[in-house]
Amino acid sequence: MSKLHSPRAGARTLADHGERSAFVGGQRVGRARRRPPRWRATLSRIGLGLLVAVLATGLTGVAARALVSSPAFAVTSVEVRGASRIAQDRILAAAGLHSGDNLFRVDPDEVVARIEAMPEIRRAELIRELPGRVIIVVEERRPFTLVHAGRLHWIDEEGRLLGEERRAVAPAVPLISGLSDEEIENLRTSPGPRARVALGLVRSLLRSGSRLVGEISEIDVSRSEGPVLYTMDGIEVRLGSEDWADRLARLEGVLAEVAGRDSRVSSVDLRFRDQVVLRHGGS
Repeated sequence: MSKLHSPRAGARTLADHGERSAFVGGQRVGRARRRPPRWRATLSRIGLGLLVAVLATGLTGVAARALVSSPAFAVTSVEVRGASRIAQDRILAAAGLHSGDNLFRVDPDEVVARIEAMPEIRRAELIRELPGRVIIVVEERRPFTLVHAGRLHWIDEEGRLLGEERRAVAPAVPLISGLSDEEIENLRTSPGPRARVALGLVRSLLRSGSRLVGEISEIDVSRSEGPVLYTMDGIEVRLGSEDWADRLARLEGVLAEVAGRDSRVSSVDLRFRDQVVLRHGGS
């Protein structure tokens, strides 16, 4: 009769009857697998990004060189828009563009600067249209009034010199006189103090909306006490250097009264507050 053994009778070691395969044998049991440090992953990403950037830059450089050297983008036509008083040939000459120039080698800022250096041009813009068309859009300075200094010169509303006038013309607003040759030359870039005074007075006349704009023929700014006006009838008006709006309103009434009853008045002095001084011819 065989003996029966209880599981509690004692611990017995069980033999391992399985075979360890090459795959199982190569495993590390009981040891956690380490991850690579974060700095290595970061460096890898940075390196990959730099590689992509270098490749992209290289390709971009190749494409850019192809664009600026390709005859397919040669300038074939240049169109000028907005010019009515200036000959287009002058604008084209100032632009310095030539047929065959590469469109991508044309520097818009440089071309615009050369065109805006022309005294008659207020503003310019350059537009490039593929494959080879250039459009130049200009805004001309508009003649505003004449400056008399031995010769007649047109200026615009900002006081910029536009050019000489050799014909007999009558501007719609009073002519300006009393500027020196140096002050006339400065009008090519910016008006000086006395030119600004004259322009300010012309604007005051225009804002008043009165008939004085048509009655005043000249504004002389050569005197130290302020601008002197001359009417179409030759009356000299000393206006002073301030409160022009009030004094111009008084002048309109004075000239209307003088025209109605006293044609011998040669000058009107408005420099004194609440007082008008009239001078008759020969006195």
